[in-house]
Amino acid sequence: MKINNLLIGLGLALTFAGCSKDLKNSPTPPKTGDTTKTTTPPAPTPYTITEDFEQGAKTAYAAADVSLSTGSWNFNDALIGNLAADLKDGTKSVRIRTGDIAMNFDINGLTTLYIKHGKYGTDATSTWQLLMSTDGGTNYTQVGTDITETNTTLVTDSFKVSVTGKVRFEIKKTGTTRINIDDITFKGAGDPGITVGTPDTGSGDTPGSTSPSTPRDVTAGADAPPTSGDNSNLLFGNPSNALSTLASMDNYLIDQKYYVESYNATKGEPNWVSWHLDATNTTNATGRLDDFAGWSGLPAAWYQVESNSYSGSGFDRGHNCPSADRTSSTDANASTFLMTNMIPQAPQNNQQTWANLENYLREQVVAGNEVYIIMGSYGTGGTGSNGTASTINSGHVNVPSNVWKIALIIPKGDGDVARVTASTRVIAVNTPNINTINSDWTKYITTIKDIETATGYTLLSTLPASVRTALEVKVDTGASGS
Repeated sequence: MKINNLLIGLGLALTFAGCSKDLKNSPTPPKTGDTTKTTTPPAPTPYTITEDFEQGAKTAYAAADVSLSTGSWNFNDALIGNLAADLKDGTKSVRIRTGDIAMNFDINGLTTLYIKHGKYGTDATSTWQLLMSTDGGTNYTQVGTDITETNTTLVTDSFKVSVTGKVRFEIKKTGTTRINIDDITFKGAGDPGITVGTPDTGSGDTPGSTSPSTPRDVTAGADAPPTSGDNSNLLFGNPSNALSTLASMDNYLIDQKYYVESYNATKGEPNWVSWHLDATNTTNATGRLDDFAGWSGLPAAWYQVESNSYSGSGFDRGHNCPSADRTSSTDANASTFLMTNMIPQAPQNNQQTWANLENYLREQVVAGNEVYIIMGSYGTGGTGSNGTASTINSGHVNVPSNVWKIALIIPKGDGDVARVTASTRVIAVNTPNINTINSDWTKYITTIKDIETATGYTLLSTLPASVRTALEVKVDTGASGS
């Protein structure tokens, strides 16, 4: 492997991209509990992100933007090829003729860039350049010298990055014959500032007035989490002691294979949903399906919330277990679109604040962690795009007043319960279900204890009492770490 050093010592100050904050109109609940913070900030968490070009589709050379797992890329006289002559690690790779491919997004904290490359088919030797921008793509500087492409199999070059700020890259052909590019890997530390995978929220969350879809069940594939032990969805306990009996209709335990939930038949929504998240769940083997449907396994005497039950309500069909947390198969993604996984969620709460939190947790997986997540809601009365409401669907579905989540973050490994200590990072967030909410989820950080007080649940009940007690009152510092 050749090493190419970026001879760029710009020493750029680290900048952060974020949504503007309207604090005047955004209630900020106080952070309670033990607010003691360590004076020594934690070391930035390493990350490894690979763009493998398996998710996108582009079959013509004409210039266009392409949505890939890492974000939007511009292809100019380039396409995504899958022919026998294309050198590829997987089923697809980039084929560049005389143009270029360029990132339409920046990445933070990058230290090393890896690129796999080689000649296309029997084409003659060619050349290409790597260029880098530190100003959002306005100006580019060539990294090193031209690279002569003589390889008939994919080889990997690495490029050291010394810029301490946001960067983006362009790969540009300088010869007239074709080359293949595959598996561009970004390695660095801290928050990369990008989200890997298909975005969880989309126009599909806002319900239309179409006829209801036929209710269906979950099909569990080999990618479904185990039912017990490490990586199981209920490893850290059943918060409300939900039961799978008809007598427990407002605290009904449902194992939907890709997540587990307590369903409230009277309210027509989950009390809480629990799931495990790691890199095996977010492989982007499928995109977002948007196949909303009722769950056919619901007891016959209970009201069936349909795919169109939220129509005209002013509230989104807000996922508890997100679509983008389950992209390992169509079975996995389809499971998240059952209406038993939904709550009426204010559009800005769902599409901005909650989406930003979900993206951040997936970034922790990219950084080498696994995350145990429990999300729930409580109360009655929220404010959507049509104003305040207590119920929708002729009173069959409760509109919660608050939406909460806890996330236990640990390095990828085994023996998960035993590895959790009083110093383990845990994020607890409680947001009002309103449309004027701040997009910054860190404004709503709270403690596990506060959520337990509001809901009556016992969270993380399988942990030793001393560990659970310590974690109950921890206040996370947000995107900068615990």
